[in-house]
Amino acid sequence: MDTTLRDGEQTSGVSFSASEKLALAQLLLTEVKVDRIEIASARVSAGELKAVQKITKWAQENGFIDKVEVLTFVDGEASIDWMLESGAKVMNLLTKGSLNHLTHQLKKTPEAHFADIQKVIELAQSKGISANVYLEDWSNGMRNSPEYVFQFLDFLTTQPILRVLLPDTLGVLTPAESYSYIKSIVERYPDHHFDFHAHNDYDLGIANVMEAVRAGAHGLHLTVNGMGERAGNAPLASAIAVLKDFMPEVETGVVEESLFSVSKIVETFSGLRIPANKPIVGDNVFTQTAGIHADGDKKNNLYFNELMPERFGRKRSYALGKTSGKANIENNLRELGIKLSDEDLKKVTQRIIELGDRKEVVTQEDLPYIISDVLDTNAIEFKIEILNYVLTHSKDLRPSATLKLKIEDETFEESAQGDGQYDAFMNALKKIYAKKSLELPLLTDYAVRIPTGGKTDALCETVITWNWNAKEFKTRGLDSDQTVSAIKATQKMLNLISL
Repeated sequence: MDTTLRDGEQTSGVSFSASEKLALAQLLLTEVKVDRIEIASARVSAGELKAVQKITKWAQENGFIDKVEVLTFVDGEASIDWMLESGAKVMNLLTKGSLNHLTHQLKKTPEAHFADIQKVIELAQSKGISANVYLEDWSNGMRNSPEYVFQFLDFLTTQPILRVLLPDTLGVLTPAESYSYIKSIVERYPDHHFDFHAHNDYDLGIANVMEAVRAGAHGLHLTVNGMGERAGNAPLASAIAVLKDFMPEVETGVVEESLFSVSKIVETFSGLRIPANKPIVGDNVFTQTAGIHADGDKKNNLYFNELMPERFGRKRSYALGKTSGKANIENNLRELGIKLSDEDLKKVTQRIIELGDRKEVVTQEDLPYIISDVLDTNAIEFKIEILNYVLTHSKDLRPSATLKLKIEDETFEESAQGDGQYDAFMNALKKIYAKKSLELPLLTDYAVRIPTGGKTDALCETVITWNWNAKEFKTRGLDSDQTVSAIKATQKMLNLISL
């Protein structure tokens, strides 16, 4: 059962609109193919009622109505009336699964609580509503008041319910406890269906899911991206991958290829960003960064495991940065259909390492720009070198530049202002060239490009077209700073015209 729309929505700061809830409900049942979805809590708000009505209308028309569940309360007729108005047909009744909760929150005896539960179940049945029963705080109940838990379960075996839902409400169970508690219950009540509902407060949610299934649990409650209160619930994608790879005797109907797409949609709707290193669905989990790993992948897939990205509708990538080796870069070039000589590959690798040392984020889309810049730069013999420069830009003041330039064995320094930082730089350069009685070519075009999808830290390629002696030529510069990339292109120009 996926409870993203109910328990997942209890994530701090998250609220799905009615349309978002409907879209996710449809996606979970028709594409991801979970068996059931829990979509709301009864009596929360008028908006929640409308959202549930939209979902139940669609579910009724498409044969999914018995797969749509709503959390309800032991509140006489109130929740049942809400269920009838919403059109939902399956309720998950929240009851007290520990003596501590029963005594201090409800201040009732077990017998009185059971009698109230029985009345609600009988009323629901008379209205055509099926019931599952949550034992809230069941995990602490098993730890501290197991006699009460078994007394409760004995009572529930006399009731016309579909399932008993066993939540680790506060996320306190260890894997050993999850196994032993569920094993004891399944063995004592072999004819009844038990679901396990894990929370992730100690980061043990998936381990507890494994042990619960090993102990004989019949169902699991999960959420997309592990959304939920506090540290969240056990995540759907991780649970499905673990069951498939480590418990092959357990079958689910969930479509693995759909897990990444639903994860990204929930990320968008919730506004809750997925950590890059989150298993299965994080941006980095199928990315090799170390060059030795990329080399091993090329040599008989030495660094592959069963978590192949294609299973989840994804693909493996090779990060580019200071730890990239030649194999990493070759893999990226191969995907782009580019082949370089060993010498040129070494130069490109060195440039990527240099960018990585500056904490630049280098992407596959940057590669053609880097290659162009490296090969273009290597074709030029640098006799003129820009040693240093200072660029300033202030509100209501003209931009200025101070430039230190070396021409063969002479060093020059000049300052100038301009209409922009690059214009100021060029004006300082013109002063230096005037001292040497040298001319500069005419700048006829200035184009800036960043890779598709580039962000504010993207590498920037500046292509400048010059006119020199009635002929045009272009120079390129590459940097994450647009003005710096233009200065690099200009340095290439100075050396080309000095040949």
